[in-house]
Amino acid sequence: MERFSHVPREAVIKEDLLRGGIAFDDSALSGNEDGDVKPKSYFIFSFDHRTLPELGAAALNRPPEEIVLTGGPYGLRRTVVSVRVNPASPYLVKPGEDGMLGLYLDGRRIADVGLPPMPEYYRHTLANGKSVMEVAPTIQWGYLIYLTAFRVCQYFGAKEECQYCDINHNWRQHKAAGRPYTGVKPVEEVLEALEIIDRYDTARTSTAYTLTGGAITSHVGGKDEADFYGEYARAIEERFPGRWIGKVVAQALPKADVQRFKDYGVQIYHPNYEVWDERLFQLYCPGKERYVGRAEWHRRILDSAEVFGPRNVIPNFVAGVEMAEPFGFTTVDEAIASTAEGLHYFMSRGITPRFTTWCPEPTTPLGKANPQGAPLEYHIRLLDVYRSTLAEHGLSSPPGYGPPGPGNAVFSVSSFMDSLPAEDGAAEEGAAVSGA
Repeated sequence: MERFSHVPREAVIKEDLLRGGIAFDDSALSGNEDGDVKPKSYFIFSFDHRTLPELGAAALNRPPEEIVLTGGPYGLRRTVVSVRVNPASPYLVKPGEDGMLGLYLDGRRIADVGLPPMPEYYRHTLANGKSVMEVAPTIQWGYLIYLTAFRVCQYFGAKEECQYCDINHNWRQHKAAGRPYTGVKPVEEVLEALEIIDRYDTARTSTAYTLTGGAITSHVGGKDEADFYGEYARAIEERFPGRWIGKVVAQALPKADVQRFKDYGVQIYHPNYEVWDERLFQLYCPGKERYVGRAEWHRRILDSAEVFGPRNVIPNFVAGVEMAEPFGFTTVDEAIASTAEGLHYFMSRGITPRFTTWCPEPTTPLGKANPQGAPLEYHIRLLDVYRSTLAEHGLSSPPGYGPPGPGNAVFSVSSFMDSLPAEDGAAEEGAAVSGA
């Protein structure tokens, strides 16, 4: 905080929690779907630093989906943080002498902790008995409905899986633990879950939905990737026209396929580029390199801007894998320079990337080799260069992520929205909905 005093202190603490995880006192666990706290849904990846069998009590009584930090000696403004469990973390959530939950670092209370309330729609089930949390969980403090329609990836095995991704293992561990974890979610179930959310979310907190899942290199249910995910978007938009901002996270597909997404009613397209450096992309994303290739992937991202408009093409990258041993950059300066090059490449063309802070999940090759993740300095300097690059190209925060600014942001898996200046979020959301 002293070295980077121009970066909001909320973002500094949040990045440290996201990269290294949080430990929970048993009394701070949520109690699954039976209590008053919204539990962690494991909506696509594990986002934990231990496997379920290694989490102890946190595998039986789930931790909260997110926490919100306020106050403390740093006077933190409201900061929403996605929960990544790490029993070895120096950060511990526990009740204080007053019984109120706090975040403790090496025994010192540094923030008050709020837990997400159990939403009314989570208390209702589908006709077949499945929970809304299983079919259509919400994250970002209820802002985003996360629809993982296909919970495994067809990039499979050591020669194809992205080296930082545990989507396939996450599916296996939930099935092994006897937890409900539907591999392919039927469209009818998704619509029924959304009906429940729409009925009981009277405050209209849920503003957007994301359709995503594993990559489809052949077919699922006889459909290719564009038609598989597009079918959900079409059904949602027909049943709930204009109710939510519709987003799809998929591979960088050919322009004709991207047009199908647009025709189905999708408003924002996320063709994630994962990591910028050419050598690291080839090493970390072997399946994507084999089936598509980095140069073609980037060309398709640019082509998709002709369909959706540059403003509504928002590719993600996994911040921190640039420094993963044994292949990554060995200095923060080199890693930041590489990532900045990618930001300039896209932002100079009006496309605004966003990023997820890397969680080194232990079942992934990069997670096993780098249990501490990337240095905090890398993450803080990335926030700095992201904000300056955005300003250099005259861009503002991407649409579909809620309001920017410390104390306002709800995006929970990185601090990029917390580190940006506050602006009229309502105007940004309106632009996304209208396709501007």
